[in-house]
Amino acid sequence: QLQLVESGGGLVQPGGSLRLSCAASGRIASSLTMGWFRQAPGKAREFVGAINWSGTNTVYADSVKGRFTISRDNAKNLGYLQMNSLNPEDAAVYYCAVGPRSTYYDSSYAAGYDYWGQGTQVTVSS
Repeated sequence: QLQLVESGGGLVQPGGSLRLSCAASGRIASSLTMGWFRQAPGKAREFVGAINWSGTNTVYADSVKGRFTISRDNAKNLGYLQMNSLNPEDAAVYYCAVGPRSTYYDSSYAAGYDYWGQGTQVTVSS
């Protein structure tokens, strides 16, 4: 069973930065697509971005493009979401998820991911 654990969330001021991490158990995680989603109170879960299994390709939602960067270190079974220029609209619980390689080609589709982390809270407030 593959398990994902997010960390790095917290309180940040508008304009600030945070880096979230997603630790995956199991070697197989390095061969899977990793996606990031977020959910704010009262809102549907929203796609943030994804990275392919090798780390060579990424895709982002328009709302975060140019501010967020996804990366991964397969040797360490870690994924990262670097978030810059945060604003209050970015406040949410952030989740990482993994799915098969093919998931990358429709990466905004949440049902394509097989495993999810428990989420980490990001609060953006002055």
